[in-house]
Amino acid sequence: MKISSTIQLGQHGPIVSKLGLGCMRMSAIWGGSTPDEAESIATIREALARGITFLNTGDFYGAGHNELLIGKAIRGRRDEAFISVKFGAIFHNGQPIGMDLRPVAIKNFVNYSLTRLGIDTIDLYQPSRMDGSVPVADIIGTVADLIQEGKVRRVGVSEITADQLREAHSIHPISALEIGYSLADRQIERELLPTAKELGIAVVAFANTAEGLLIGDLQAPLPADDYRRHFTRFQGENLVHNLKKVDVLKQLAHGKRCTPTQLAIAWVNAQDDHIMPLVSMSRRSRLPENIAALDIAFTPEEMHTLNATFAVGEIAGGTYLQR
Repeated sequence: MKISSTIQLGQHGPIVSKLGLGCMRMSAIWGGSTPDEAESIATIREALARGITFLNTGDFYGAGHNELLIGKAIRGRRDEAFISVKFGAIFHNGQPIGMDLRPVAIKNFVNYSLTRLGIDTIDLYQPSRMDGSVPVADIIGTVADLIQEGKVRRVGVSEITADQLREAHSIHPISALEIGYSLADRQIERELLPTAKELGIAVVAFANTAEGLLIGDLQAPLPADDYRRHFTRFQGENLVHNLKKVDVLKQLAHGKRCTPTQLAIAWVNAQDDHIMPLVSMSRRSRLPENIAALDIAFTPEEMHTLNATFAVGEIAGGTYLQR
């Protein structure tokens, strides 16, 4: 199965696949063992063969390992891939310790990324978050300078507010906004999504299954070593309450002969033509199922059921997405 639907990144921007491949899980970003590298490379190549052109990474994923991996996978196939790179997050021993968004740091980061990826130009370059430590104008202006130098093609942003998005776009046209979005995380619908649509900015939506909450196989309580126990959404009575909501998703998925994961991706995809589901995968076996999710349609009644069940405020507790 090949993907046929596409999305335009920004006004007059490039056309890429409507489904993006998140490569983060191909590296040990939070510590632990690194997934099978050969399988990860094969997954990227198979995704390209199936028409998924948008590859998403961060220079801090696995301390550069993720970019090296992508570089190996796209060698000889550069023209088939659209490479999106996030920068700015600083990690030590697998744990985040801060941000560095100074212009001098950005100019340093980009050269390391280009070398690891083995390419001359990054298609989309974006700060992974804006923490207020450096003016938006300085960050976006620096990336704009890199465009003039030929090291970057387009500017993106990630995990910012509607006001920051407007400011960034006023400095240089923003092609894409990367942000967490799912049935369980809809807080961006109030301001950020309408702002992006008004400005003609594409939305690259990650965490479509809300850290696995919507996959449908969780049971309370989570194992003691599950990292999600740090988030109140996955604790105690909150998790019990939330899994009852997920039961509705599971029942609907059963009736439509698909998986809850597919339904969660399909819901994000159905929200608007300017929204791209960004799905993390590290195995080729996941590709057919996730690609098929883009062909799932909803009746008005089904959409009403999901929107009512997962309305803002219906999921108890929060995750790192609520800041």
